[in-house]
Amino acid sequence: MSKRTGEIMTRQLLDWGVKHIYGLPGDSINELIDDIRKEDELGFIQVRHEETGSLAASAEAKLTGNLGVCLSITGPGAIHLLNGLYDARGDHAPVLAIVGQVTSTSVGTDAFQEINLERMFEDVAVFNKRAESAEQIPDLLNRAIRTAYTEKGVSVLIVPDDLFAEKQKEEGHLTAPGYFRPNMAPAQEDMNEARKLIEQAEKPVILAGKGARGAQEELLSFAEKVSSPIILSLHGKGLIPDNHPYCLGHHGQIGTKPAYHAMKETDLLILIGTQFPYPEFLPEGVPGIQIDNKPENIGKYYPVTAGLAGDAKDTLHNLTSSLTGTKDTSYLKKQQERMNEWRIALQKEKREEKTPIQAPQVMYQIEKNMKPGAVVSTDVGNVTVWTSRFLPFIDQKFLISGQLATMGAGLPGAIASQITHPDKQVLAICGDGGFSMAMQDFVTAVKYQLPIKVIVLNNEKIGMIKYEQQQMGHLNAETDLGSMNFAKFAESCGGEGYRIETFEEMETKMQQAFISDKPAVIDVCIEDMAPLPGHIDYASAVNYSQYIIKNFFETGTMDLPDMKKAVKRMF
Repeated sequence: MSKRTGEIMTRQLLDWGVKHIYGLPGDSINELIDDIRKEDELGFIQVRHEETGSLAASAEAKLTGNLGVCLSITGPGAIHLLNGLYDARGDHAPVLAIVGQVTSTSVGTDAFQEINLERMFEDVAVFNKRAESAEQIPDLLNRAIRTAYTEKGVSVLIVPDDLFAEKQKEEGHLTAPGYFRPNMAPAQEDMNEARKLIEQAEKPVILAGKGARGAQEELLSFAEKVSSPIILSLHGKGLIPDNHPYCLGHHGQIGTKPAYHAMKETDLLILIGTQFPYPEFLPEGVPGIQIDNKPENIGKYYPVTAGLAGDAKDTLHNLTSSLTGTKDTSYLKKQQERMNEWRIALQKEKREEKTPIQAPQVMYQIEKNMKPGAVVSTDVGNVTVWTSRFLPFIDQKFLISGQLATMGAGLPGAIASQITHPDKQVLAICGDGGFSMAMQDFVTAVKYQLPIKVIVLNNEKIGMIKYEQQQMGHLNAETDLGSMNFAKFAESCGGEGYRIETFEEMETKMQQAFISDKPAVIDVCIEDMAPLPGHIDYASAVNYSQYIIKNFFETGTMDLPDMKKAVKRMF
């Protein structure tokens, strides 16, 4: 029996475990839309902007490890997909984009909305093919999905819209659905070299990332065996509880002071499941061990001495079993004492009771309302620092645009999280700059009755850029944003809106919003303050001082509060 090619594709997607697709209908994808419409098991999530669709697909893939799927028309719709697809590429998330094209007889004729899709997607995709005939499509779809899983990247399948409508037999295709994961283990000589380095080290430190997810128990057992503190990459937030005695928090520009000093003093760096891309924050002249299941990643950002190409869970288990362990815990205890002091300082900052409200105070209120197992989708900017530093995770899950660091990812991530995990509490924490880049899709949350809570830190600034300009010694330029009441916007979308302007009203309104079972925006007016790093290097301090001087001569005022904090964190 013959079926429409689009109908065959929908069944294939279901066979691969796909439950829904993010996108917008349009004239070069409408034939497939009609087949999706008829398939009750395959949901279609209509977004208001294709970028939201691709960012949501990327977020779902990061959160679950499963394929995220989005679609668009050719031309403008396809162009809108790019940001979310590059986000997936940067964070190694398996995503499939099905992109319509003008009819097969019109390809190459400069038809309305036609662009060279293959050329446009070439850089972002690990699989990038246009179907020439309907008979090719089922096999191409299987190859696209398998490649996305294998390469942990973006696959793009381009189909002229008329081909979806052509009928063909469902049987007789060359390929089948299914991806079979390899079981990789390090070479024994590499394990021996790693064991030798560990047993010689007196001050080892672990830097762990998202590649260690699923290996938390093995990670902690290994850290205990070698008496090593654990520093987390941003993607690794939530990997172990933030209050765990072995945890030193994050590293880099968003990092903690204890993490900075531990890196400075270590005599062995152990990288586990991370591609930490900031070599200036890593030690110099110190041997390194790296565990990664992609051999091409080993040594990519740090000149490691021993590379262990294998799964983090099995590799850590085998490595721990082969070690005799150490009785000297002095280095670990020194770092733990520093971290305890750091945590006390953060608690004091979070619990201050004053207006204007500061971002750490908001994080404290979120902490009190956040449930176990919640999913937190964080936007990019100052909000990244406030969330990673001041919002402690126990068993919550964290979503962020990491390598690409695109603003506007917070809301799409929350939409995807709530669709994927309907029974979990889902939060988006955004700055006013990031939220305003994607806020039109708050309507999508309302339409699908997704009870997400969007906390907007509203300082009417592009705060991170303002701080970066100051850190470079420049005067601020074009970082002010217009005033916006996001609570009223949320109400106009049919959701709930809560505007918080003083400290006294924050606790009550925050509780009201979290109790509600409707999508809500919590618009918190905060003081503009710089997200100073845990440790400030000399060059940054000098440049910041230059900004202070220039600002004084331009305005007659001295921006001193942040500078006082900066001096404290230098020592």
